[in-house]
Amino acid sequence: MPRPVAILYEHPEWFRPLFVELERREVPFERLHAAELTWDPASTTSPYGLVVNRMSPSAWTRGHAGAIFHTRHYLDHLESIGTPMINGPAAFDVELSKARQVGIMAELGIRHPPTRVIADPAQAIPAAAEVGYPVLVKPNIGGSGAGIQSFDQPSELDAAVHARALALGLDGVGLVQQRLPTADDQIVRIEILDDRYLYAIRLLLTPGTFNLCPADYCQVPGMADGVSGRGVPIERFDPPEELIEDARRLLAAAGADLGGVEYLVSADDGLPYMYDVNALSNFVADAPSVVGFDPFADLVDLIVRRAADASGEDNLSLQPTVASST
Repeated sequence: MPRPVAILYEHPEWFRPLFVELERREVPFERLHAAELTWDPASTTSPYGLVVNRMSPSAWTRGHAGAIFHTRHYLDHLESIGTPMINGPAAFDVELSKARQVGIMAELGIRHPPTRVIADPAQAIPAAAEVGYPVLVKPNIGGSGAGIQSFDQPSELDAAVHARALALGLDGVGLVQQRLPTADDQIVRIEILDDRYLYAIRLLLTPGTFNLCPADYCQVPGMADGVSGRGVPIERFDPPEELIEDARRLLAAAGADLGGVEYLVSADDGLPYMYDVNALSNFVADAPSVVGFDPFADLVDLIVRRAADASGEDNLSLQPTVASST
């Protein structure tokens, strides 16, 4: 018998459809909740034939901050003993650093909002003057829009800094980023799976909001600060080919096997700007209605293929998919 697949996760809701599809396909798997994870650093073999990392950086908003770094060490250990992974440590490193995400965009020549990285709240004041108002101040380790603050003018940011109301997040690092006006209050998220375009969604923002988290699950109680900035409707959207290619290049450079890339079109100049890379992709809710198929079936296809490759067997595809993007 091949060793089971392990799904490493933390959020209580996001991956139920994944578990359902794995069970339907009769794929041997185990759930590994990141907040309950223990492991032997001296072990030289893994009990799992494949580990699928679905850990969320927003775990700190649910009282599981320690699980983020615990997961990072565990992924390093798995890599050191040769355990096959989907979205392993390289992808998780990018997931945990908005600064690194912007750096990759710059390396690839992809347009992004002007940004400065800071390590002290007081540095936000000169940084904002450099990038230009209005600005967003983001924790480097975010997730689901958590911890983002918006400032329209210098006096607002000065007041927040002097009141010690500017939090930079778990690693003490923050980003000061120009807040670009979104054309028609719309943003787009492009999903890539195994280096291919899966689908994209376009969604409306509530006018005047600034949290560009596009996921339906940003509405789950306890997520972030309760302000998603998301309006309705969410709809399938076909972005320009060059933006799909940029998203694909971004995730490839991040070492991610799957994930989403978000962009907006600026109302000022009419140009697209990418602003977020998500190695964790929880997919759109009610995907068959929104995008016409179940992306979790495609993800399980990838899991089955990678597990079979790792085991040297070809008998893991026990049931065919019922829906596919292709």
